Amino acid sequence: MVTRSNIRMRSAALLVVALTATTLSVPVAAAGAPAAPATSTVPIAAPPASALTNLAHLDFLLDEATPPAGVAGHDTYRLEEEPTLVLPWAYADARAGGTFERVGGGRLDPATGYWEQGAYNADDIARAAVVYLRHWRQTATASSRESAYEMLRSLAYLQTVDGPDAGNVVLWMQPDGTLNPSGIPAELPDPSDSGPSYWLARTIWALGEGYAAFRDDDPAFAAFLEERLLLAVDAVDRQVLTRYGEWTEADGMRVPAWLIVDGADASAEAVLGLAARVAARPDDDRSAQALRELAEGVAAMSAGDERRWPYGAVLPWAQSRSMWHGWGAQMPAALAMASDALDDPALLEPAVRDAAVFTPTLLTAGGPDNGWFPTPADRVQIAYGADARVQSLLAVQAATGSDGFGDLAALQAAWFFGANRAGGAMYDPATGVTFDGIAADGTINRNSGAESTIHGLLTMLALDAQPALAARASSVATVAERDGLALVEAEAATQTDGERTTPVAWTGESLWSGGGLTLDAGERAVFPVGGAATDRWVEPVVWSAPGSPSTSRWAAGNRPMGTLSEDAPAQGISLVPGVLLPQLLPRVLPANRSEVRVDVEAGSLELDALLVRPFVSTLVLTGDGRTELAHSAGDRPQPTRMGEPGVTSVVRVYGADGAVLFEREIRGERTIVLPPGAFAIAQS
Repeated sequence: MVTRSNIRMRSAALLVVALTATTLSVPVAAAGAPAAPATSTVPIAAPPASALTNLAHLDFLLDEATPPAGVAGHDTYRLEEEPTLVLPWAYADARAGGTFERVGGGRLDPATGYWEQGAYNADDIARAAVVYLRHWRQTATASSRESAYEMLRSLAYLQTVDGPDAGNVVLWMQPDGTLNPSGIPAELPDPSDSGPSYWLARTIWALGEGYAAFRDDDPAFAAFLEERLLLAVDAVDRQVLTRYGEWTEADGMRVPAWLIVDGADASAEAVLGLAARVAARPDDDRSAQALRELAEGVAAMSAGDERRWPYGAVLPWAQSRSMWHGWGAQMPAALAMASDALDDPALLEPAVRDAAVFTPTLLTAGGPDNGWFPTPADRVQIAYGADARVQSLLAVQAATGSDGFGDLAALQAAWFFGANRAGGAMYDPATGVTFDGIAADGTINRNSGAESTIHGLLTMLALDAQPALAARASSVATVAERDGLALVEAEAATQTDGERTTPVAWTGESLWSGGGLTLDAGERAVFPVGGAATDRWVEPVVWSAPGSPSTSRWAAGNRPMGTLSEDAPAQGISLVPGVLLPQLLPRVLPANRSEVRVDVEAGSLELDALLVRPFVSTLVLTGDGRTELAHSAGDRPQPTRMGEPGVTSVVRVYGADGAVLFEREIRGERTIVLPPGAFAIAQS
């Protein structure tokens, strides 16, 4: 699974292991102990032909638990009258014959029926509530209203209501309703309700959307949700936002000190709920202030541009300027919604930059990878990452009115239908199953736990709300061509007198992509990079250690590409001294040059890899039609060929701000000129 902890010290390799691990073997419970859940076939309840959303598998994950009476600090709406809670199991492992078995986190103790972590967790309960809420509001389905009500009641039970930790949330619950504040392995904070957390942020998300949905439908329940939401806001106020306006530094980057668990990702999910609350209750000054402060912190994590890493992305973690991850990266969606709720256009600007510059870079490089650390070193892909891109693009579309972001959302949503490294569907509309992930080698993990199911359904709900995008995403979903950012490993040097190294992969805040190459003064290396259709930017990824600066000259044959002088910036709150970062060379690599040479003039240069980025990156999806994306990272207008021989296409060109620059119908292949930073989409 994707770690729920706010500690990102685990290497991306651990995420790969978790996503590709063998399915759990569930022991038979001992006599008298609660039995392990039986293997069950996913209910088949095909949705109407016009809808992609099918709640059958999420419904299958639901189960009942009756908490013990009188647990101090924990209560929920009408608990005495309705003592049984309804919650989704965390995981569902694939079994023979197309069946799934619901399982908890960690190992099962057959004597007690307890899992090392638990059966149910607040993260999944909160997000399942969002699915049912959105489905109810979108379709008026009574059963989804009831499931949303049950999810919110269950989530509220996990919230601690009094004492020094009031407003915080316990993460795990066992099958019989017993809370497990300290699972194995322990998540931080430990106990899980002893401080701010991802699950506190996601609780705010669900309670905010819940209040907006039930405000008129059930005022009494809405009043309860309001009380619990404000209790959670109080917890954020006293534990996080007391530092609002304080700035600190991480490896030379100025970062805000008032993000939930130092995370723009966690804070963004709280912002989603607060934006829904403020839209429903504009007179709630407490929520509006928390919304503004958190959103400003998220916006401050925007970095890079169309040339420089991370290419306009909003970074997720204040303690590392070398990390972007796909899972949970709903920062642009949160900023777009906060901008609308607060009527603040400044909050929208970094969301647009992420959507218009970074997301096309990601799409043309291979899709929603788990992690660029800073290279695309963790190429596992999961529904949480794909959905985060879709939600963000559609939120920015709604905020700007630009159809270009909707077109990009359709390209990203096609991941669920086959436009991925595996070339296979990750979501099945006939069952509602979303598989748990795709390994770097294209292997599909065919388990289907709550997180994957939830985020698959969130994308399907968004597509069902825009039928034209849904039709495009589900029918044009075969990757025919892809040419974007490429990784050249340093140890692949063909001519060098340097030393090939094998560094420990995880630095504590970033990840070496493979081996390394160390070059001392007077040493050199030549790297094969191949030819290309356009000029390219080259960014050597360098480990900069304190007190160990270096100077190196770079060239492509006899054409200079510039001098690189690097040294470690001030560490600040970063977890380790030193930083692994791409360093942009000032001059371009010509299209017709296939090698890059470096000569070290002073110090010792420690290289991880080269990021090679074409001036024009492209992605072509085919199926029942054809969709082509071209994205410019050039410093001058870029002519590029678009269209298909013998076919009429509609081409739209959008600027780096998402504004449409021109639209044209073309027959066959034609040359389109892309301004710097622009992207174009051709559809036939």
